[in-house]
Amino acid sequence: MSNPDVRQVTDSRVLAALSHPLRRRLMDVLKVHGPATVGLLAQRTDQAPANISHHLKVLAAADLVAEAPELARDRRERWWRLEHRGVRWSTADFDADPAARAVADAATSLNLDRHVALARAWHAAPDDTRAAWGDGPFSTDRWLHLTPDELAELGREVIELFARWGDREVPDDGRQREPVFLFAYGIPARP
Repeated sequence: MSNPDVRQVTDSRVLAALSHPLRRRLMDVLKVHGPATVGLLAQRTDQAPANISHHLKVLAAADLVAEAPELARDRRERWWRLEHRGVRWSTADFDADPAARAVADAATSLNLDRHVALARAWHAAPDDTRAAWGDGPFSTDRWLHLTPDELAELGREVIELFARWGDREVPDDGRQREPVFLFAYGIPARP
């Protein structure tokens, strides 16, 4: 399954650029809120603008973000946007080079840390915040007996389901919609 808006990363230098918590977060902010200026990104991440600028330059050098001059109101204003809606990589693509594999493993670990931190933050949210969402938030797990091909098929189905909801036209019904983070893992493991 190929999605032209999802970049398949096979260069360890790109993964190295992704392997920083603030850069990972900047990618998320741009994904959720769309193009932004350094000032907006600084506000949304509680970081200094100079720090944001540095990390945007690293992401731009890896072709993960790009300037969006068409959004600027004057020559001083600089807007940034994602180059791709998402990125994907397989650690198997880096097996031939131990150094590249270490970078891929670090990027995967950082990604997992980010996912777990977001889930933990939700569970630490004030009771009134959690109550406002009622029974909406969920978690699920299940042990399955699958072949590698069956796991790949299940993965494609889950990714397609996420894409269907993520790419849908948001109804203009006057209801407030908040960003919701959703993740799933399907990995061989021992109970």
